[in-house]
Amino acid sequence: EQRRERPMKAFWRRIRQPLARSRFVKNFLASLMAAALRFIERTNRRVEGSHDVEGTVDKLSPLIIALWHGQHLLAPAIKPRRQPLVALFSRSADAELNALVAEKMDIQVVRGSGGRQQKNSAQKGGAAALIQLKRAIDAGSNAAMIADIPHGTPREAGLGVVTLARISGRPVVPMAIATSRRKVLERTWDKTAINLPFGRCAVIMGEPIHVAVDADENEMERKRQEVTDALNLATRRAYALVDGTSSNRGRDTR
Repeated sequence: EQRRERPMKAFWRRIRQPLARSRFVKNFLASLMAAALRFIERTNRRVEGSHDVEGTVDKLSPLIIALWHGQHLLAPAIKPRRQPLVALFSRSADAELNALVAEKMDIQVVRGSGGRQQKNSAQKGGAAALIQLKRAIDAGSNAAMIADIPHGTPREAGLGVVTLARISGRPVVPMAIATSRRKVLERTWDKTAINLPFGRCAVIMGEPIHVAVDADENEMERKRQEVTDALNLATRRAYALVDGTSSNRGRDTR
């Protein structure tokens, strides 16, 4: 069996870089992925207790939606339809395809790193990316960010999303998405959940978290932990709803 795998791996190594450089191939794959996300979203019935995304965004817009790595794959298909949305994607080659998918789903894309502390993220385009996001928010767009740092501690928010809230004056709203049918990639650092069709879906949006424009270092750390706790709570609630383990089913109808 190992002998059969080696030629395939060698073949993939030979074609991977040419494929990655092909704009046609990337656009084709992005179109397929966008269609798949729409199909998965449409075939997963929203469970009782799932929150009204449109209503929450309408009430708080412009807002900053925070999500976890590995739990966000279905988010482009659940984005608010009546409100514009700009999303931050890493500058890495791995994120390029995801950014193309987002664009095909009517999401404006900003490339950069927004998760780390400012002194580090400035070196990775993070400061410039946050400025672009702020400008979009000032123009009336909502923003979406992955809160935890790539290949850092999973489900631990970085300072990027808190910094954006401070400089924009707009609240962070934690958002969690879960489906009853899913494939969890256990060996990935963030335990990526691949959402599958024909199941149940829950979307939970936490209470808005405001950050004062004059927040000092201690306050920023407190808000970072608040985002972490709120997003983890939303994630637990979303999975409890789709897995049938929630004791609060039907109580929260926001």
